[in-house]
Amino acid sequence: MNNGNEQYIGKQLADNLFNRSGVFVLPAMTLLNSEHVRLITQHRIILEPHDVIQLDSAAFYQLAVDECTEAMEHIFEEFRYTKSKRLPMLELRNEVIPFIQQVSEKNDFYGILAALQTKDDYTYRHNVAVGILSTLLGKWLKMKPEELSMLTTAATLHDIGKIMIPAEILTKPGPLDTEEFEVMKKHTTLGYEMIRDTVGTTHMQALVALQHHERLDGSGYPFGVLGHRITDFSKIVAVADIFHAMTSDRYYRSAAPLYEVLTQMEENVYGKLDPYICRVFINKLMQSMIGNDVVLTDGRVGKIIMILAHDPLHPLVNIGEDFIDLSKHRKLGIVRVLPQ
Repeated sequence: MNNGNEQYIGKQLADNLFNRSGVFVLPAMTLLNSEHVRLITQHRIILEPHDVIQLDSAAFYQLAVDECTEAMEHIFEEFRYTKSKRLPMLELRNEVIPFIQQVSEKNDFYGILAALQTKDDYTYRHNVAVGILSTLLGKWLKMKPEELSMLTTAATLHDIGKIMIPAEILTKPGPLDTEEFEVMKKHTTLGYEMIRDTVGTTHMQALVALQHHERLDGSGYPFGVLGHRITDFSKIVAVADIFHAMTSDRYYRSAAPLYEVLTQMEENVYGKLDPYICRVFINKLMQSMIGNDVVLTDGRVGKIIMILAHDPLHPLVNIGEDFIDLSKHRKLGIVRVLPQ
């Protein structure tokens, strides 16, 4: 039944919602997802524009990411404490994926990044972040809609195997020792098995859980396979996974500056990532910095006015009357980007 309620997904209820018999349906301030809309429609309620609040972008990103993170926590816990060894895909499709797709549609990288910065729930927020970043990257790589939809689900489930890893290892406030790291590495094979054994998933999605720590030069895990054996989906998720992990505060270290992470990604400091996917990611991120002020290594502040396609990490910067091409002044670099 399509009565137009779907258009209100992603908007917030202005007031408590009751049906015509006075039965309470949903509380005020609910961020509507497809499950809520189904419930509202079941109660024969047709929403009007005045029933909802249109959030500004920053508030929507924050609320959507927080809601998705909470839903991911619930999905993890439900799986952990029930006898079923199948993932609750319906919950994921109704409560997480639509919001990830909506946030990704905005293409506002810095607004989105702010909402992805972890609070004290890195394990769950990271899954949402990698879902959003992979979806953005898939769009930038011009993937078809049906492929993009499969990628979003695969990316959101990439770390699902961590459900089976002891909490003291996941939240250890320091680097893991060799034995602990061997246990941690098992989240890839465990995740593969969990997704493979769940109805409604694909082999490609299971492979992302298995391969997102593999590297093109064979230096990754669990099997150390070479690049030609790693799927494109896994290569995309590997880039998103590393980027969010390095730009987030973790239990054992603070977030690295954004620009430093991009430089290290380009230089393959984190192991061999796919160079084309990395280049598209870095290019798009730098393009979204145009107009931002940046602090240079000599302490001066300038504005990025142009990204050079051949060398995106060394843009053209305007300082007062001067225009400085950082690709020709290699001793000068960007220390950090200032928010607009």
